[in-house]
Amino acid sequence: MKKRRVLVIDDEPAVRETLGAILADEGYVVTPVASGEEGLKRLIEESFDLAFLDVWLRDRDGLSVLEAARERLRDVPVIMISGHANVETAVRAVRLGADDFLEKPLSLDRVLLTAQKAIERRSLLAELASIRGRSEPEELVGESPPMHRLKQEIARVASADARVLITGENGTGKELVARAIHRLSSRADSPLVEVNCAALPEELIESELFGHVRGSFTGASDDRRGKFEEADGATLFLDEIGDMSARTQAKVLRALQEGRFTRVGGTKPISSDARILSATNKSLSEEIRRGTFREDLFFRLAVVPIEVPALRDRGEDVALLARHFLEQASHRFGRRPKPLGPGTLEALSAYRWPGNVRELKNLMERLMILSPNSEILPEDLPPEFRRESGALPPDATLREAREDFERRYILTTLRRCRGNVTRAAEALAIERSNLYRKLKAYGIEVERE
Repeated sequence: MKKRRVLVIDDEPAVRETLGAILADEGYVVTPVASGEEGLKRLIEESFDLAFLDVWLRDRDGLSVLEAARERLRDVPVIMISGHANVETAVRAVRLGADDFLEKPLSLDRVLLTAQKAIERRSLLAELASIRGRSEPEELVGESPPMHRLKQEIARVASADARVLITGENGTGKELVARAIHRLSSRADSPLVEVNCAALPEELIESELFGHVRGSFTGASDDRRGKFEEADGATLFLDEIGDMSARTQAKVLRALQEGRFTRVGGTKPISSDARILSATNKSLSEEIRRGTFREDLFFRLAVVPIEVPALRDRGEDVALLARHFLEQASHRFGRRPKPLGPGTLEALSAYRWPGNVRELKNLMERLMILSPNSEILPEDLPPEFRRESGALPPDATLREAREDFERRYILTTLRRCRGNVTRAAEALAIERSNLYRKLKAYGIEVERE
């Protein structure tokens, strides 16, 4: 019987030793690492059946490792561990894909039971997906005119086999658009191979895209296929293409021009007939003007451009999406469905949604977990929703009015800058650190740059 491999990522030697001893006694093969960067590299490059990941690491926090390794979480269940746990951290970890959350000091019985359940649950999910043939596709929800136009564009471009560049703000659903295009294409029976170009360190992305040969760099113990090779005859989705380095851009351009490439450290050309879909939340024309993105690569990728509308431009869909995500959350967390109470929908519809559909989905999941009521009431919503649901109260002070205006102005500027804090600070003519303080004070969440 094959032994299960477990990765332990923790910067405390005592925790690594304790977990290693507990798991080894039960027949697991344990790989302990002391840093987030090394753990991320191992997660991406090697095969594991389970990972334990500390929330607080010296080089980077565990949640950022979890986010960067998101694609691998379909195969590897992750259990977060922390000595300073709170509800907010646990909810965010689960939302990012963690299977469970353990508090320090670790209990031997709890560690073994949690590990066993996580592996069994993942095996059952894999078996279910195999029985169904493929997992159920997540649909694009919406009946507004912008969504009708988007669905029509997807239907037209899907069968053309052309390269598509999908643009839009963070959280609008660009990945869902890519999956819909693939699902409706002639390559639907082949896999959709996905790469998040922003999540991979510079030293790993070329190996991830083109593969490597044994001995080409430290840790390359075997030959490895890259995503271009895996996507031969299928579809390759390059997400966050605007974050790709100049060196990698040049190699991707050459692969697209010639239809072939070489592995890192290799000399043999490998052909790939992969259909390329790419996505970015950046304005690539602006990046070209800045000299950070190649114009020739842009024209290769943007044969057909598709822009995904922001949620504020499809307000009619807010109610439909909110109910859809509440129903999803009730199934996911095993809770009874909660309807939207009186006044809640009005507050949701009045909000401007800087985080778009992703922000709405995250909010509905949080409310499903944390709301103490049998329905979602306006008072369950965060303060910014109540502020935007109507005008200031008549007894508001001058200071409250000034703060309300400043908050709205910052939100408007952030949306105009596509969530980029540096550009927003420049537009507001204030220091970046000062803007971060104001974002924290007003409870405004933005995507990481």
